[in-house]
Formats: sequence, structure tokens, C-alpha cells
Amino acid sequence: MEAGPSLIFISGGVRSGKSSFAEKLTIKIASEEGGRLHYIATGVPFDKEMKERIKKHQHDRKTAKYQWITIEQSTNIGTIADRFNNRDVLLLDCVTTLLNNELFSSEHRWDPPFLESIREKIITGIMLIKKRVRTMILVSNEVLHEPMLENELVFTYTRLLGQIHQQLVKEADQAFLVEAGVPLVMKGALLQGTL
Repeated sequence: MEAGPSLIFISGGVRSGKSSFAEKLTIKIASEEGGRLHYIATGVPFDKEMKERIKKHQHDRKTAKYQWITIEQSTNIGTIADRFNNRDVLLLDCVTTLLNNELFSSEHRWDPPFLESIREKIITGIMLIKKRVRTMILVSNEVLHEPMLENELVFTYTRLLGQIHQQLVKEADQAFLVEAGVPLVMKGALLQGTL
């Protein structure tokens, strides 16, 4: 059987359905190729809403008919690369949260060298994992469609996220933008048997 895409990038706005689409796609690829399902959760339960969202995602994965292996990894994503092999189909949710965690886990000033080191750390870590697994699916928030506030911190953050998105889409075999639960193809083609 011909192997499917090795890197898939999925983005969308808040509550767009991107995570649901990503989970279904991950399950589809794993079941077709006989791969093991992995979920890398980057969320940190910092407030009540986030705690509830994490709890719901954990419950959904535990009660699904497919068995997920979940790894909680909020920073330093590359350090877990050795846990995976070419039988693994992996979903990372989400790149936006990973970036937030990396930026705010340090008291460092957001100067250009620091921002470049964070961008490189995230891209390198993701590529380390991608090289080891059968398929890696990345989810990220599409915050670049939101109105830009006249705030230097917000502008710096969205510019950095945009650079990360561009590099990941360049590396990806397929890329989707999910709007109102509908995946729109940005790169590559929708896999047979549309979800």
C-alpha cells in the first residue's frame, strides 16, 4: 500500500471545527495504514475554561472507539521525538498553544534573537517528530484573520505565528483551512472518502 502524506497542517478560527476534523482524519489514516494513534496535547490548564476544554478533550479520546496514546507536552516539543516510530500516526493540537507556552515560559524580552530562537525551536522540534512517524497532523489557530489591535505585543505574536504557519505549510504535503466545520484545501488534495 502506498504511504499517505507525512505532514498535514490544519488551521481555522476558534470553534471552527478544526480539531474535530483533525481527529477524524488522524483516525482515518491510522485505520487505513494500521498505525498507532498518538495525541500530543499542548494545552496548559491555566483557567477554568481551559481546564474544562482539556477535560472534555480527554473524555472524548478515552470514550472513543479508537485507542489514543496521549502525551501532554506544553513546551520543548522536540524532546519527545524518540518516543515515536514509523508505525505512528500523530496529532499535535495545537501549534498556537505551543507558541504561547514557549513565549511565556520565560521572562525573556521579546527581542528578535529570542523570537527567532522560539520559531526555530518549534519548527525543529516538529520536524524531528515528523521524520520518525508515519504521518503527523498539526492543528493551529488562524488568528491572522482577527482584527489587528494597535498593540506591539499582539503584532509581534501574530507575525511570529504567521512565519511558523508559512514554514509548516511549505513542509506539509497537505494543508487545510477549516471554516464552519468545512475543510477547505489550501495545499494538496483531500484524501479519498471525504470526512
